[in-house]
Amino acid sequence: MLIAKEKRKTNIAEYILYIWQLEDLFRALDFDMEKIGSTLVSQFKVDENTRLDIYQYYKNMVLMMEKEQVKQSGHIQAIVNLTSDLNDFHLNLLKSTADPAYRSLYQIAKPLLDEFRLKSNDVNADDVQVALQSLYGLILLKLQQKPISPGTEQATAHISKLMAHLAARYKQFEEGDFEL
Repeated sequence: MLIAKEKRKTNIAEYILYIWQLEDLFRALDFDMEKIGSTLVSQFKVDENTRLDIYQYYKNMVLMMEKEQVKQSGHIQAIVNLTSDLNDFHLNLLKSTADPAYRSLYQIAKPLLDEFRLKSNDVNADDVQVALQSLYGLILLKLQQKPISPGTEQATAHISKLMAHLAARYKQFEEGDFEL
């Protein structure tokens, strides 16, 4: 909860990736709140009230995942909607003249996104979904300590720059400090 709240305020892309990671951790722990408490919640060095808040946040996420039937795969609807909103912002930013640097970053990342889209066999995935999936895949490879090819490392570095810029602009837009 603490990490999620902070990431939501500061970087929307990191927030989405963090929630995806929580969803996968809950799946790995069989949605067992006792395991979630002992494995995840116990790792936080916080006071007991904060620990209970984190536990409740995780419990609510587990209940949402069960209710929305995304226990095996997929993401909670709130995150799907947020990803869609971020993609809409991405598309509007590309149409706008307000940020030419973003368009330049996108031109570098576009062929990489297209390649990831083809490899994922999800030709209907939008740019933001593909970008986030590629970054999440890299996170998983690193967590599993699997080798990462230089090409993958370089491609995800470009995509990461694009997403960092997009997230920063989105934050500015939400705070009223940027107009399209």
